[in-house]
Amino acid sequence: MIKGLLGIGQVPELKKRILFTLGILAVYRLGASIPTPGIDAVALREFFQAQANTLLGFLDIFSGGALSRLSVFSMGIMPYINASIIMSLLQTIVPYLEKLSKEGEAGRKKITQITRYGTLALGIVQSYGLTFMMTQMRSPDGSMVVREASLGWTILTVLTLTTGTVFIMWLGEQITERGIGNGISLIIFAGIVERLPSAIKSVFVLLQSEGISLFSVLLLLVLVVVITAGVVWLETGQRRIPVQYAKRVVGRRVYGGQSTFLPLRVDSAGVIAVIFAISLMSVPLTATQFFPDITVFKRMGDWFMGGSVLYNLLYAGLIIFFCYFYTAIILNPTDLAENMKKWGGFIPGLRPGEATAKHIEKVLSRITLGGAVAVAFIAILPDYLRVWLNAPFFFGGTALLIVVGVALDTIGQIESHLIMRNYEGFLKRGRIRGRYFNVR
Repeated sequence: MIKGLLGIGQVPELKKRILFTLGILAVYRLGASIPTPGIDAVALREFFQAQANTLLGFLDIFSGGALSRLSVFSMGIMPYINASIIMSLLQTIVPYLEKLSKEGEAGRKKITQITRYGTLALGIVQSYGLTFMMTQMRSPDGSMVVREASLGWTILTVLTLTTGTVFIMWLGEQITERGIGNGISLIIFAGIVERLPSAIKSVFVLLQSEGISLFSVLLLLVLVVVITAGVVWLETGQRRIPVQYAKRVVGRRVYGGQSTFLPLRVDSAGVIAVIFAISLMSVPLTATQFFPDITVFKRMGDWFMGGSVLYNLLYAGLIIFFCYFYTAIILNPTDLAENMKKWGGFIPGLRPGEATAKHIEKVLSRITLGGAVAVAFIAILPDYLRVWLNAPFFFGGTALLIVVGVALDTIGQIESHLIMRNYEGFLKRGRIRGRYFNVR
């Protein structure tokens, strides 16, 4: 690992990309600390302390604390994620978008541009909902969070929040293009990790004041390590399908004849399914802000804020759905079988073509089910453990899944740059890619 770190300094392009990424993340953290005008900071802090264990407090984690400060980045990247979900769904039912998705780089650019416009539209709607919600916020003692909710303040706040969302989207694209990749995921990662130092500090404060026992702290630490190890195993687990390539004679040369394997990840969707699920769960909360006096919407808001058993079941169901949905988008068994057949490859015991495609689809469905259920279980289990152990911070499986998944992807990106230039990576080659985490 030390050689890998030294290798980063010896690759000017990689060092430049990492420094650029850190600079963009610093800009994001700076914007997350700039509050919108006309807010009572004391009443706002008391309000979010009372909402710490609700969906609103959970969304605050994804915004890196920007929501609890009502900063210019309070909307976070959620409108962009929601627009991406809508575009992904439309690509399967709208012929024009489906055609664009198959046109390579040119089609991808057009889809990206449409997604940007969708982000702007959703940002305006959701920022107005958040602005309206601000006017209804009260601290436990009855103090209003917004000092004076005039029309001018409303227009200024909607414009500020929408601009903040578009700016975050641009920052993420810059990291993806000029940094080390995974721009949007890294922004969410930075927001979650930012809360870690204060969480550790609160644990020591409670331990000193005997608000929590030493046994509970040690047990919580063990659970964090065990669940983190489980997430790493899940994110790196693979099912390897053996593939044999027949020998081909081209001129005087003989090609093929070797044995290899087709690696299928247990969790092909990665953190995308989790991010998509929490984005959709936040939509009803936004909708209730437009109709706060209607009984149906009021009950819906209370239900989504409460974190009930039905809420967790719906959340788990959305994670499983998006695991299958995203896997179906990025992996097409028919295309895999046709490409394998074109290059003279076959799975031993199966005929190339349709039989191979059906076998890949069967294996993919089984491992995706296991991976999706495991992801959903990890996402909701720590929330109950946090309540049972009275943890002084929001130890959520969703945040853990995102942090570990993004960290592994980022390490993979850095290793690819190092290996491409003949430098040794952080770990032995193949270990991160699932060499020691195979699922048979």
